[in-house]
Amino acid sequence: MKKIFALFLIAALLFSLSACHGGVEREEFSIPETFDTSRQYEITFWAKNDTNKTQVDIYRKAIADFEKCYPNIKVNLTLYTNYGDIYNDVITNLATDTTPNVCITYPDHIATYLAGENTVVPLDQLISNEKYGLGGSELKYPGPEEIVPSFAEEGKINGTTYAIPYMRSTEACYVNKTYVEKLGYELPEVLTWDFIWEVSEAATAKNADGTYVVNGQNVMIPFIYKSTDNMMISYLAQSDAPYSQANGTVELFNDTTKDFLYDISASTKAGAFSTFKISGYPANFLNAGQCIFAIDSTAGATWMGAEAPLIDIPEDKRVSFETEVMMIPQVDPQNPKMISQGPSICVFNKEDPQEVLASWLFAQFMLTDDVQIAYAQTEGYLPVTVDAQNNPTYVDYLSRGGEDNQLYYEVKLEATHLMLDNIPNTFVTPVFNGSASLRDAAGHLIESVTKGTRRKKTVNDQFLEELFEETAALKRLDQISVVGGGEGQTQKPPLDPLPTESILLLVSLGGIWVGLGIWYFTDLWKRKRKRS
Repeated sequence: MKKIFALFLIAALLFSLSACHGGVEREEFSIPETFDTSRQYEITFWAKNDTNKTQVDIYRKAIADFEKCYPNIKVNLTLYTNYGDIYNDVITNLATDTTPNVCITYPDHIATYLAGENTVVPLDQLISNEKYGLGGSELKYPGPEEIVPSFAEEGKINGTTYAIPYMRSTEACYVNKTYVEKLGYELPEVLTWDFIWEVSEAATAKNADGTYVVNGQNVMIPFIYKSTDNMMISYLAQSDAPYSQANGTVELFNDTTKDFLYDISASTKAGAFSTFKISGYPANFLNAGQCIFAIDSTAGATWMGAEAPLIDIPEDKRVSFETEVMMIPQVDPQNPKMISQGPSICVFNKEDPQEVLASWLFAQFMLTDDVQIAYAQTEGYLPVTVDAQNNPTYVDYLSRGGEDNQLYYEVKLEATHLMLDNIPNTFVTPVFNGSASLRDAAGHLIESVTKGTRRKKTVNDQFLEELFEETAALKRLDQISVVGGGEGQTQKPPLDPLPTESILLLVSLGGIWVGLGIWYFTDLWKRKRKRS
């Protein structure tokens, strides 16, 4: 029995270490000919929610409605407060084969999940399947007929679809128009970076008592950007400058990037620019009259404006002003470019193809009109299907902006229209294993330059070259292999760095088994010494 126990310990240790390294391999998923409705299935659905009870209710209603259509499928909902936590848990659970069945996530994250063998189900054949695909003949609910093509593109990795979009948004510039005009400026039809830099610097003028002229307060940060990742990526796209290629080639560190960082440093030095990570949520400053240009997602529109229904500052701190919802600043107003973003849905592979098919049936149900319209109404999101966008209920909703400050909050509906009217002007970035790290690097450059400038550091060529090198090493961009490199050989890119929580958990598991093994063999050695 002692020998058996020792072998068990060794086997368990090896399993833990191998799990840390790569996880469980599966057979490639194959679509069953028919869905077996005589069996019972229990699937898990991981979703993100920002403590918005209305959204939680929409999830629960969608599950209840789906289970009425398919009484043999039970869906268990797990809610997370942010996508980073979902990513961390998926990475950890890949090693133990306990991933969810359906997950709301981002394609950048899926590219990392795919480092395991057959972990995420490719969806192209499911989408086009005559029985169970979009508008399939065997669906027990009126399924969506068409996903907006440009929205579907982001879910493709190396030409294969691994995710379907769930909601879409872009970024908007929420402008205190009252203060812009008070400074003697008139808003152009399309904002430019030069205009924002100029107005923001003008807003830093102070009275003799140290208060700002434009608002009479002690605080004014004219220009605040929520996502500096998107700020850098959008500027490069507008400038037709390189960022990355679909094969994993990193092109972020270029002269256009450097020039933009100089502009950011100059505006920061003048006291005209800051970021969410450094100063705080743009909406809070905007609503308190302490910011003029607040850039955030259109999905955050319910927090923006003097009459915003959601607010994180005391009522007596709110300032009355006219809010204008505009496109983010552009390099070329005649050729605007805006990032397309938002959560997507993926399906994880399992041993039982029928279970995977049940998961796909639920994932697709999340694209039905009722779910899409209800969720889009909670914030400034846009439904991802042509069906929902053309649905009379949704068209009526869009036409009623300003009727109240809740469902029909005017700023929210203006933000939705901004996205809807500019779908042809939106873009997505290439997705590959490492693209999430590259995105982090893009924001890191802006955050570092802004912090460095605030700390009175000299931002020059040497500073930026050192920052480029430090960022590449910190985000491990130099470890991203290029698919198709090496004399025409396709190389599998390495995993994005594991989250710290996952590393600690997996190392702890390995340490426990090592400790048990040491204890057992030490005890065995002592017993042998006593017998001798």
